[in-house]
Amino acid sequence: MSEGKVPLSVKPAVPRHVAIIMDGNGRWAAARGLPRVEGHQRGVEALRRTIRAAGEIGIGFITIFSFSAENWSRPASEVGELMGLLRRFIRNDLAELHQSNVRVRIIGEREGLDADIGRLLVEAEELTRGNSGLTLVVAFNYGARQEIARAARRVAEQVTSGAIKNADVTMETLGRFLDAPDVPDPDLIIRTSGEQRLSNFLLWQSAYSELVFVPTYWPDFDRAALELAIGEYQQRERRFGGLVAKTGS
Repeated sequence: MSEGKVPLSVKPAVPRHVAIIMDGNGRWAAARGLPRVEGHQRGVEALRRTIRAAGEIGIGFITIFSFSAENWSRPASEVGELMGLLRRFIRNDLAELHQSNVRVRIIGEREGLDADIGRLLVEAEELTRGNSGLTLVVAFNYGARQEIARAARRVAEQVTSGAIKNADVTMETLGRFLDAPDVPDPDLIIRTSGEQRLSNFLLWQSAYSELVFVPTYWPDFDRAALELAIGEYQQRERRFGGLVAKTGS
């Protein structure tokens, strides 16, 4: 058997954590002569399909890039539509997620959000806190550079107070002050629509993630597309900077 190849008798590992940049809603709508909001609405349907499929496949964590810190620069009408979709998703889908034993986590900046949005985010986390199935991490009002800056400020406060010595600040120290330090780094990051960049998403956590870029616009993403991306991931040799491939996720 050649070096780095997995024996045929060994079932390829399912990634423990899959993160998704859900891209292409607007272009999906434009290609069909529809308003952008229709693309976002269809994107919510794709999200429901993907969450259901992830749980059935055996993925432990799925992180979705739902709204970036930079998205506020979009037209006010579109931002309003996106906030409306978030409100409806939580109000309409939270009970089903809870019933399905899904735990919801939120990462991103909470300060400055509309009060009702903030309450909905807290409700989603509190209601599902005790669930032990799939963990759905929602990156909302999120930017990776902003997250790292928040963590650095928290570390600086600890150093100033004397809780941590300056000489003891390490990568692990900073990592403990990220938005969700207990969530494992993503094994696989998928971006839809054919774009090939991370766009300020999980920059710290993606240091050794496998990246798969698919041409499908997000509203058309389904279980088959997810399984194809996982299949590509399973063909990769993950060395984490070393010489020997690691087959476990």
